[in-house]
Amino acid sequence: MNKQLTYFVTLLMIPLLSFSQSQFPWPEGKKMAISLTWDDGRSSQVDVGTPILDQYGIRATFYVVPSALERSLEGWKQAVANGHEIGNHSMTHPCSGNFLWAREKALEEMDLVDIDEQLDNANAEIKEILGVVPTEFAYPCGQTFVGRGVETKSYVPVVARQFVSGRTWLDEAPNDPSYCDLAQLTGVEMDGKSFKEILEYIEVSRKDGLWLVLAGHDIGTKGRQTTETKMLHKLFKYLEDQPEIWVAPVGEISKYVVENR
Repeated sequence: MNKQLTYFVTLLMIPLLSFSQSQFPWPEGKKMAISLTWDDGRSSQVDVGTPILDQYGIRATFYVVPSALERSLEGWKQAVANGHEIGNHSMTHPCSGNFLWAREKALEEMDLVDIDEQLDNANAEIKEILGVVPTEFAYPCGQTFVGRGVETKSYVPVVARQFVSGRTWLDEAPNDPSYCDLAQLTGVEMDGKSFKEILEYIEVSRKDGLWLVLAGHDIGTKGRQTTETKMLHKLFKYLEDQPEIWVAPVGEISKYVVENR
């Protein structure tokens, strides 16, 4: 290959090499970050989940609907005292009316004013119940719209104005902290997943310097949307030997990302 052709091929490869890995400066030699998150404020999260998290010294983010907190209120107060983060998951968990259980609070029948009130009221109630004001949000059902047809609107801008971050659901990739829209963080499902399946996401995230936000619902129950305690124990034991992985609540990492990119 002559010198001119070699130079041309090298130029073509530069964009591929430049974007093969995030260049984001994680702190203290870290290579990636993980946040563990759970939605709804289900009782199993504090009855089963937080004791396991506390055992390993891991703090998580719980996106809650205020009305759910009363079922295990003392557990939630203890979770806050132990350093776990409380996020906003709306007032009534509105989703598409294609979920029949959501028909009376369907996103198709709402507008941006309705959503704004949902988020404001939820923050006010969470503050009243737990004494904290959420700075992070998770979209119920991972859906980010209101209205129908040509009247459909995204409520991502509403979330971006009110919160540092907003997390979606059932995504397939981690977040690149140097590029991602914090109002639309990807959430990778951990419900029903084995440690081996989660490890595959971790290895990709480490290789590319990304932020993996894991998302779940119940913990250690028999329901369909359940994070297995066996998986959590294996994951946490693995993380104990991985000093290059930063494990922290969404709000802590979001703040760092805002300040360092």
